Amino acid sequence: MRLDKFLKVSRLIKRRTVANDVCDSARVFVNNNPAKPAKQLKVGDIISIEYKNATKSYKVLSVPTGNVPVNVANELYEEILEN
Repeated sequence: MRLDKFLKVSRLIKRRTVANDVCDSARVFVNNNPAKPAKQLKVGDIISIEYKNATKSYKVLSVPTGNVPVNVANELYEEILEN
């Protein structure tokens, strides 16, 4: 699944166009490499998103084939806590 679609489906970012803009501005990294919106994700990838005042990292646990219900969206990833 494409990175921008995963960010939308997992509800990490509300809209796919916003996900595209964030990726294009080099604020999203996959496995510590800047990622384009079309980057193909796989299970085990680490996504880091630079927000205005913090950077959050998530581990991909599952890659869906389509849209998922809201109550299942948070099961697609696991937040990695910084120590």
